Amino acid sequence: MPTVSMTVNGKSVSAEVEPRTLLVQYLREHLGLTGTHVGCDTSQCGACVVHVNGESAKSCTILAMQVEGADVATIEGLADGDTLHPMQEAFRENHGLQCGFCTPGVVMSALDLVRTNADPSEREVREWLEGNLCRCTGYHNIVKSILAGAKAMQG
Repeated sequence: MPTVSMTVNGKSVSAEVEPRTLLVQYLREHLGLTGTHVGCDTSQCGACVVHVNGESAKSCTILAMQVEGADVATIEGLADGDTLHPMQEAFRENHGLQCGFCTPGVVMSALDLVRTNADPSEREVREWLEGNLCRCTGYHNIVKSILAGAKAMQG
């Protein structure tokens, strides 16, 4: 079996994997990073969103071998010890989650939005989230959380 190596949440990792291993499987099964969720396996729900080299990507549609040498960030890499990332804190403060299944992917997508647009409008947030499905909240508090997180990240 081939070995894949990458940096995940700032740590160098490598493991032998079957060539067909998806990035989401690698993260969950080989590294124990279960915050990245598998919701659909078809790139529809966005529960598996991580950052690859700084940009959001659906890890259920990427082979682990495709990110050889890449820098991968997952939801587990956002907090600084017990201190939540400002976007995570905004979700907590604004009740931007219910069951929490979609939340890691939504937070990672939101961070990519804020990376490209530090002060998004409500419309821009809603458009950006088209690739993330939530079956619980109706998106109102998710959008509110992202707007609050963006403001908190500004300063």
